[in-house]
Amino acid sequence: MNVEIGFAMIIIGIGLMVAEAMYPGFFVAVPGTVLLVMGAVFILLPEIFEQWSPIIMVVTALLASIGTIMLYRKIAPGQKPSSTSMDSLVGMKGIVTTDVQPDSISGKVKLTNQIWSATSESPIPAGRKVEVISSEGVHVKVIELTE
Repeated sequence: MNVEIGFAMIIIGIGLMVAEAMYPGFFVAVPGTVLLVMGAVFILLPEIFEQWSPIIMVVTALLASIGTIMLYRKIAPGQKPSSTSMDSLVGMKGIVTTDVQPDSISGKVKLTNQIWSATSESPIPAGRKVEVISSEGVHVKVIELTE
C-alpha cells in the first residue's frame, strides 16, 4: 500500500512539474517538487516517513521555493514599469485614429503604441499625421503636420 501511495505522489509531482514547464508562472513547481521528494522518501525509506515527514516536507518546500524564486529571477528579471509623463508627450508625432475636433476630447491619436484622447484648434480627420503641442491630464492637444 505504501509503495502505491509513493508512486501516486511521484506521478502527481511529475504532472505538476510538466504543467509548470508548459505554463511558466503557474507556480506549481514547489508542490510538485515536494510531492516528488515525499514520494521517493515514502518508497525508499518508509520507516522514517511517518516520524520525519513533516520536517522533510518543510525543508523540501523551503528549498524548492528558494530555488524556484532564484530561477524565475534569472528567467524574467524585474523591469521598471513604463510611465509616461505629461512633458514626455510634447513633440511626439502620431496618427489620428478617430477624427479630432476642437473643444472635444473624443478624438483619438496613436502615439508610439498607445492611443490617447486628443483635441486641437481645428478639425483633423482620421489618418492624418499630428504632433503633440501640449498634454493635459489624460488627453493631448495636437496640430496637424503638413507633408
